Amino acid sequence: MNQPAWSVVQYTAGDTVPRLGLQVGADIRQLPEEWPTTLLAALADWPRWNEALRSTDPDSLSRVDGAKLLAPLTFPNKIICAGANYYDHAAEMGTDRPDPEAEPFFFLKSPTTTVIGDGDGIPYPGRPDPKLDWEAELAVVIADRCRDVPVEEARSHVAGYLVANDISARGYFKRTESVFPAFAWDWVAHKSLDGFCPIGPGFVPAFTIADPQNLAVTLTVNGVTKQDSSTAQMVVDVDRLVAAASRWLTLEPGDLILTGTPAGVGMPRGDFLSVGDVIVAEVEGVGRLTNTVVAS
Repeated sequence: MNQPAWSVVQYTAGDTVPRLGLQVGADIRQLPEEWPTTLLAALADWPRWNEALRSTDPDSLSRVDGAKLLAPLTFPNKIICAGANYYDHAAEMGTDRPDPEAEPFFFLKSPTTTVIGDGDGIPYPGRPDPKLDWEAELAVVIADRCRDVPVEEARSHVAGYLVANDISARGYFKRTESVFPAFAWDWVAHKSLDGFCPIGPGFVPAFTIADPQNLAVTLTVNGVTKQDSSTAQMVVDVDRLVAAASRWLTLEPGDLILTGTPAGVGMPRGDFLSVGDVIVAEVEGVGRLTNTVVAS
C-alpha cells in the first residue's frame, strides 16, 4: 500500500520535550526552530503553518538521531467517533443497511487517556473476558473553531488526516445489571479504556490527499489480514460527517473525528485480541500504525 512521502510527527530526542518534525521514510527530520513544539499548537494558527508545510522541502531538513516517536496529536479536546458508517461493516454485524441520508450516529472517546502512538502498547483490560477487538479507521483532524458548517464548506475546516484504531472491549458493552434500559449499554467501558485510541504514526495535511473517499483501509493481526476495504464504503462521507458533528458540538482545532471502520472486525467471528498480538492498521497515503497488546 502507498505510504505518504512524508508526515508531521511529534518526537523526543534524548529528553522528554516534545518537538515537531517530519517523518521521511524511516528518518525523522527536524523542522526549523520557529515552528511550534506540538501539532496542537500549530493547529491553533493552522493557515500559517499549513502554508509553511506547502513550501517545505523535507530533504533540506536535518536528520534527527535517536528520535523517539510520540502520538502525533497530544491531545485533542474531543474524539468524536462515527458508528456503523461502512456498508460492508454494517452487513457483517447483521444490522439494517444504513441510510446515507440519515443523521450519523456519534459517540465519544476520552481524549487524553485513550490516545497512544505508533509502537505503544495497548493495555489488555484487567477485568475478565474483555473480548478486545480492532477497528482500523481514517481520522479527520479539525483545523479551526467552527459550528453549523455547511456540507459544501466542510473540507475547508479539515486540517488533515491520521490513521486510528478504535479499540473496543466487546465483552463490557452489555450490562445485565442496569436499572433502566437506557443504561444497558456501557459506552465508556466498551470504547474509552486506557490506550483504546492508537493514532499515528504521523499527520498528513489535507492538501496531500486528493480524495479521502478513495483510500484503501487494511488491518492485520500477527500478519494475518483481517480488514481489507476502502473509504469508498463509507455511508456518510467526510464532508457530511464534519458538517453533522458541527451541528451538535462546536468543533475546535485538533479535534478528531473517527470516520468508522470497514468489514473485518473480530466480533462477528468471535475472533479477539490477546496479550502479545501485533496489530497493523493502514490507510493509503496516510500511514501505517503498529501496536502490540500488552499486559496491563
